[in-house]
Amino acid sequence: MKYPDSFFTPDPEAAATSRIADFTRWAAARHRDVAADADYSALHHWSVTDLEGFWGAVWEYFAIESDTPYEQVLAEETMPGARWFPGATLNYAHHALRNLPDDDVAIIALDETGSGYEVTGNRLRAQVASLAATLRDLGVGRGDRAVGYLPNTPHTIVAFLATASLGAVWSVCGQDYAPRAASDRFAQLEPTVLIAADGYLFNGTTHDRRDATRELAQALPTSKATLLVDHVGLPWPGTTHPSLTIPWEDATTRTEELVCTPVPFDHPLWVVFSSGTTGLPKGIVHGHGGVLLEHLKTLTLHSDLGPGDRLLWYTTTHWMMWNLVASTLLTGATTCTYDGSPAPLSRPDILWDLAARHRVTVFGTSPQYLLGMAKFGIDPSPHDLSSVRVIGCTGSTLPASAYPWVRDHVGADVLLASISGGTDVVSAFAGSAPTTPVWAGELSAPHLGVALSAYDEAGLPVTAQVGELVITRPLPSMPLHFWNDPDGTRYHDAYFSSYPGVWRHGDWITLTPHGSVIVHGRSDSTLNRNGVRLGSADIHDAVERLPEIAEALVIGAEEPDGGYWMPLFVVPATGVPLDEDLREGIRTAIRTGASPRHVPDEILQVPAIPHTRTGKKLEIPVKRLLQGAPAEQVVNPATVDTPELIEYYARLGAEHREQRGGT
Repeated sequence: MKYPDSFFTPDPEAAATSRIADFTRWAAARHRDVAADADYSALHHWSVTDLEGFWGAVWEYFAIESDTPYEQVLAEETMPGARWFPGATLNYAHHALRNLPDDDVAIIALDETGSGYEVTGNRLRAQVASLAATLRDLGVGRGDRAVGYLPNTPHTIVAFLATASLGAVWSVCGQDYAPRAASDRFAQLEPTVLIAADGYLFNGTTHDRRDATRELAQALPTSKATLLVDHVGLPWPGTTHPSLTIPWEDATTRTEELVCTPVPFDHPLWVVFSSGTTGLPKGIVHGHGGVLLEHLKTLTLHSDLGPGDRLLWYTTTHWMMWNLVASTLLTGATTCTYDGSPAPLSRPDILWDLAARHRVTVFGTSPQYLLGMAKFGIDPSPHDLSSVRVIGCTGSTLPASAYPWVRDHVGADVLLASISGGTDVVSAFAGSAPTTPVWAGELSAPHLGVALSAYDEAGLPVTAQVGELVITRPLPSMPLHFWNDPDGTRYHDAYFSSYPGVWRHGDWITLTPHGSVIVHGRSDSTLNRNGVRLGSADIHDAVERLPEIAEALVIGAEEPDGGYWMPLFVVPATGVPLDEDLREGIRTAIRTGASPRHVPDEILQVPAIPHTRTGKKLEIPVKRLLQGAPAEQVVNPATVDTPELIEYYARLGAEHREQRGGT
């Protein structure tokens, strides 16, 4: 059927043969509340009103293999603290490797030069088995931690799967992060092993990270060994590391049998880190079982991935999309890793070229990438993109203006699936499916199993008006806990302090009368640039170490046209001018102290930074002032240490909007 005002309606034949349609028919044969011809809305209603029925069906449909049976699907429906599938013991790595054809391609390694290589299913299993044995010999076992300072290459997937197979806990950080920023994360975990590459590629430059690796290893006193990955061909010094060093080739070429350790459903799988808006980044712990079910649901039912498909999604290893890139293996599809810039100056269309050459079926990117392609006139249509069925887009709000460009330059029958979720659940809350229509500028619907609502300030659900994104019933992939949060206080305060027993995510959304979701941006102060959550604390720390700077404040503001403005406000030390030399010094400090991604769009001198009376920087109020919110709705002047600054920042926002031609 044609939906009113929809931009895209699925082809009925394609929808009927999709994996979500097959799941619907399968569920209908086993559950009386599901009709074989149920549309997406009806299927979603069942998935959130019968949590045990739906997630039990996901378990059965995907033939989850458990060494011991579960006692029930959901033993305790509480948030936080829901207990899923108690009694079950399984292993994520076993499921990631079980469906891969022996001699077919499991991973395609690509980079910005256009070159690459393939890793077959047999080769991947052999490398994982060998590395797992090496890690075991180094003392890594169930519950121990292994960490990676690595770019997006097959090495990282191998390292993750080997760690997971042992029941150990994995965490990874991209090499564009400075050693201090990486150690702020990894040192909390007290890892047994560090795995690091010699460098990475970006925009025509090979970045040497050998010294950074040595510095990071020195900051991790619990690490017994550093495994050295030869990725860009830089020779490793033989005696400069503080711990035992092992070449990657030696660690991954042993002849071993892979044995995956069964662990409880809620055993920790990996730790992903929050942005660190205040203090050290928070370590978010996810479990084997929750990730397994959530990623099978998301990748198979929503992205329609399975054997014969290929996914290429641009990401860094410290963005949650890397976790989904790795989980593509769960579906039996081929995943592509990519090292480099998404649009290098020498070949800005490289990702489209690679998608065509490797017959990619799901292509993933960000709004800024699509908007940049349109702005600079980069046309992908000369490439044969006939294999592409889905373009996934996440990281920020995709404006309606991008939809016609994709239709005209990629294909009218391509599903443009804008999705929104979070590192917190390492998946999506809302997006599309092969059976949903698409409205330009909107996310088609909440994802299956996601009891999504919009709440007003009184905690009442609202439709057709802006409210806080909340989740009212638990998901299996919600965090088990935060690292080093023994009583759960930090976890509770992060999501459940506003509405007891209800997850508040920190996004403004509108639920439309036709069932779609409009995301308006962050309601908290987290920086969300091109889909990568950045910590303001990392930037403040790097800048405020400079003797020329008294104080700094960075803000990330979503703009109506889909842009993202990230200015850095600085208060120079007395008598110090903010000239171009100092600006460049600030950029260098951020680039080396945090990462190139943390470098702001502008550096602006201000008379002072506003604080609460207790000394906390007013990040959220300043952001809302810059976006044009009325001052009286943003902050009570009585709570501000310098009330006159409220009007000052409101004027700055108005001037910026006027310069951009806004209102």
